Amino acid sequence: MIVTRFAPSPTGYLHLGHAYAAIAAQNASQDGRFLLRIEDIDLVRARPEFEAAIYEDLAWLDLRWEEAVLRQSTRFAAYRAALDRLDSQGLLYPCFCSRAEIAAEIARASEAPYGPEGAIYPGTCRGLDAEIRSSRIASGTPYALRLDVAKAARRFGAISFAEEGSGPAGERGTIVADPLRFGDIVLARKEIPSSYHLAVVVDDAYQDVTLVTRGNDLFAATDVQRLLQSLLELPAPHYAHHRLILDAQGRKYSKRDKAVTLRELRARGETPQTIRARFGN
Repeated sequence: MIVTRFAPSPTGYLHLGHAYAAIAAQNASQDGRFLLRIEDIDLVRARPEFEAAIYEDLAWLDLRWEEAVLRQSTRFAAYRAALDRLDSQGLLYPCFCSRAEIAAEIARASEAPYGPEGAIYPGTCRGLDAEIRSSRIASGTPYALRLDVAKAARRFGAISFAEEGSGPAGERGTIVADPLRFGDIVLARKEIPSSYHLAVVVDDAYQDVTLVTRGNDLFAATDVQRLLQSLLELPAPHYAHHRLILDAQGRKYSKRDKAVTLRELRARGETPQTIRARFGN
């Protein structure tokens, strides 16, 4: 049975791109299960009115999902257990660098490497002495938990995933993952107890998701998510990435684009049928 999910963050109103992703995910489920997940791990930015609008907009699009809806803010213990498991394998380390310090370190480098999410963290805190780490933690210095990706990747041979859609360059079939190109990713911060990458693989396994349908902007993220699935011995779903809905300048819509939120389009008289027609549905 195919189990797909649509997982928006309640930090803004849904826009055209979200509508396309939700419709694609439900269509992919066919006679299987379609789940709605609320990714509200950012408790500072997540707002109840945005969550309520998600339900309203999806119902207006005539999408139906299983109850009850999983909210990631109720799953912090599960993410903590996953972090503890990675830490017991010696794969996590505290990073005390601020964003400004990381940017300055990258700027000083003659040839700073770049990955799918921008400049790669230079590994400043990876080799810190254990006593220095303990002292800084005891003094209350803020830190993030990073995954030693190179060390983690050495535990496996080639890691791959099954692509049933089409990646940005037309990738399809068995794709070999390259998690090293992300560098040592952050898996948790003091204010956010889990990163997107960690939470999504833990929850996909928990909900028995078998097919992840999402936009091409997240195609590269599959590399590091497959590594986390392997480290945590979680099942690997298949993936079906799809094209993005872009604006007139060829840019991906964001939650700042109020003119293309479903709420604004509805106010202008758009219907679910006209919205779907934009996507060729």
